[in-house]
Amino acid sequence: MPGASAAAASGPAHVTEPVAYDAILLASFGGPEGQDDVIPFLRNVTRGRGIPDERLEEVAHHYRAFGGVSPINAQNRALKAALEAELASRGIELPVLWGNRNWDPYLREALTEAHERGFRSLIAVATSAYSSYSSCRQYREDFAIALDETGLAGEITIDKVRQFFDHPGFVQPFIDGVSAAVAGIREQFPDLDPTREIEVLFSTHSIPSADAERSGPASRGFGPGGAYAAQHLAVAEAVMATAAGAEGLPWQLVYQSRSGPPSQPWLEPDINDAIAELPAKGVKAVVIVPLGFVSDHMEVMWDLDNEALETCAEHGLHGVRTPTPGVDPAYVSGLVDLVLERVSGTPTADRPARTPLGPWYDVCRPGCCENVRLGFKPALAGIAP
Repeated sequence: MPGASAAAASGPAHVTEPVAYDAILLASFGGPEGQDDVIPFLRNVTRGRGIPDERLEEVAHHYRAFGGVSPINAQNRALKAALEAELASRGIELPVLWGNRNWDPYLREALTEAHERGFRSLIAVATSAYSSYSSCRQYREDFAIALDETGLAGEITIDKVRQFFDHPGFVQPFIDGVSAAVAGIREQFPDLDPTREIEVLFSTHSIPSADAERSGPASRGFGPGGAYAAQHLAVAEAVMATAAGAEGLPWQLVYQSRSGPPSQPWLEPDINDAIAELPAKGVKAVVIVPLGFVSDHMEVMWDLDNEALETCAEHGLHGVRTPTPGVDPAYVSGLVDLVLERVSGTPTADRPARTPLGPWYDVCRPGCCENVRLGFKPALAGIAP
């Protein structure tokens, strides 16, 4: 497996041999930082699809409503600083580099910096917790592209921490958020029957159904929604089983931010459609949990804080949106723990996971998370294809 550390090169599911990494590569999506950046950024996101600027402008108004500035870059600066502080507090000397897939600073810039500073072995932390093409494999493909563009293939290796959807550090902020939201609703509306009149909606980004079916290794047999849906459902169950006051509350997994043509099946139900059906069930209050997101970026601030909460108001429902992990200490500490699993070669049995699906793979399995439209392209941190 080219581009990997010696410990991961033979493709074990879990790497239990210690690796002396030189630095951490924080990899994220990127976002515009001004009105003039919006359309060029969206061209980057949709490159290869031939989408005209007129159609991109339909999406651009979300960013333009915030002055053309996506919150994601500021959040990644904060996360980078929080990771550096956590590493320093533990006495761990691992620099943190930051590179984006779709906007400055780009991954190729981070790799160039790594090379200039003498770093040759990197461990990547992508700001996406679940398995799918866009949330895992595309990062791995972009690592390969960045090495090729910089001419650093063969000089720098990039491993990647496991998908962390069920790592305690990622799950705990959602448990805390649901506990606080339910307590707040019950305090504000003491006469509500929580088992009938409060419902929890776990929301994540919708993806094409065909891509969802191919998420995760086919050998696991996850069914129509693939590993993507299975992972979200498993985490939601863990949250509901642990959050204070959540016992007996109805809940469901819903989807948001669909962007494909109407003729293409995407994962459903849409969160707004699900909200519209709640009054007929007698529901009066809704807890919206952004389970698929690590921070308050545009899909959270527009699609949930704007559209979904407006839908709640239109249907006479009290709506509350819980926090994303952001720079929650449990999340930041958990990300460092994921890096240290690979630094120390932690045995699989000693790795924490809050669902029966984990701990997930260090090295992605063959054929994992295929893009139906594009097929397989070279990707690091996994076994071909």
